[in-house]
Amino acid sequence: MSSTALHTTKAIVGEPEVVEDAARAETSDAWLRLKAAATAIQSLQVKDGSIPDAATHPDAQTYVDEITAGIRALAPAFPHDAEYLAASVRDFERWADAGFGIPDFLDSLNAFQPQQHRVDGIRHLVVFPMYTQNGSSDRHVEAVLVEVIWPEFIAQLEAGDYGNKLFVSLRFVDFTPGYDTNSAVLFPETVAMREIPAFTWGAIFQDREAARFRRVVRAAAEITKLDLPDDAARMLDDQALTEKTFVMWDIIHDRTHMRGDLPFDPFMIKQRMPYFLYSLEELRCDLTAFRECVAIQKRLTARVDAGEQLDAAETEMLEHAKLVQYAVIFDRIFRFAITGSRVRNYDGLGGQLLFAWLHQRDVLHWTDTALAFDWDDVPAAVVALGDAIDELYWRSIDRPKTAHWLAAYDLVRGTLTPNPASAWARGLPDEILAGAPKGYTDAVMDDEFPLSMFFEALDKKMKPIIESTAGITGASS
Repeated sequence: MSSTALHTTKAIVGEPEVVEDAARAETSDAWLRLKAAATAIQSLQVKDGSIPDAATHPDAQTYVDEITAGIRALAPAFPHDAEYLAASVRDFERWADAGFGIPDFLDSLNAFQPQQHRVDGIRHLVVFPMYTQNGSSDRHVEAVLVEVIWPEFIAQLEAGDYGNKLFVSLRFVDFTPGYDTNSAVLFPETVAMREIPAFTWGAIFQDREAARFRRVVRAAAEITKLDLPDDAARMLDDQALTEKTFVMWDIIHDRTHMRGDLPFDPFMIKQRMPYFLYSLEELRCDLTAFRECVAIQKRLTARVDAGEQLDAAETEMLEHAKLVQYAVIFDRIFRFAITGSRVRNYDGLGGQLLFAWLHQRDVLHWTDTALAFDWDDVPAAVVALGDAIDELYWRSIDRPKTAHWLAAYDLVRGTLTPNPASAWARGLPDEILAGAPKGYTDAVMDDEFPLSMFFEALDKKMKPIIESTAGITGASS
């Protein structure tokens, strides 16, 4: 037995105490033991989640016993997840009994239905072998305690024009190392399972998004000497306000992916395409959220101007509709543009495109080493970029796929300067143009649209700030 396992079994004796109050789960003996065992078993797992070294199976069994004991002890605090937690125990026991091969947690995944419990403040205990996007591509046992963010104005949005039955908004309570990273999502497709079911939910940690936004924008505003509007400045000092803003942004963004005049499978889930197509799809969804929030703001403001009294939820909806517009712009240009590597960084490219589009339409200014916006003119300019992408999509249904790719490249190149060595910018040779789509994709450079001088300079100053946001939560911000 390893020293870690020996320490664990010596330090912990007997079954953990039963926990009946979810509000104290993160400090309970049951959670701390479960978290420790889940963390320890990760070191025994290989990339696919299995534990092939038979010599470590006794340790693995000890950890699984701790995990299942913890789930059973915590289950009374989560009665709404009773079916899932019972299935989780069975999946862990079956995995151990079968010799720790590739884990299969399809049964417990099917039983976990958080979208059915969108109640502000309700908590979930989630334990799966999984990978964490923007964290690790290896499947490890991860455990996370989460809390739902679902204010009344979001419930009204979802019940009205922005229905999205799959969307779940979350706040971190505690987590294992896979989430001590940049990962801000909990997606069912990351779980180890024998077959792919019809997915019924997708969750985003808005507290991490909000905390990251607040830290990055505060630093970027200081570096660029940007005089933030009062509403935007409020978000930097108010985590709860910013969390709700990101929930509103994300619920509209998320529902946009399969709506509109779209090319077939626009997000390219099952296709290999040039990465700038991903850039345009993600940016389209963000700009749709921006456009819709402009419309919501105008509609509710008109009612107020007409002397109508808004209810509390509508008042909050009006407030956050304006804040979403600031969030989209600042998160895109200050964080997305310079986060991650320069290898096919599609979110980075989207941020670069938005910045340059606004600058070239003279609503964003970099003068005397200070950044400024003409805020009255910004909404129309942002919406115009969204319209250009929508026009590209609308025309795509009449184009061959590769012709759509070329048109998409022209849209981006019309604002951003390609790499001087780009084959796409010079014009692809006939053998590629007449060949298979793979030739087009292979010809795209890893950094097809390099950072501008503005972003190169900003990146050097902002890099430590952006790196410091790994693992951040609302509680730690």
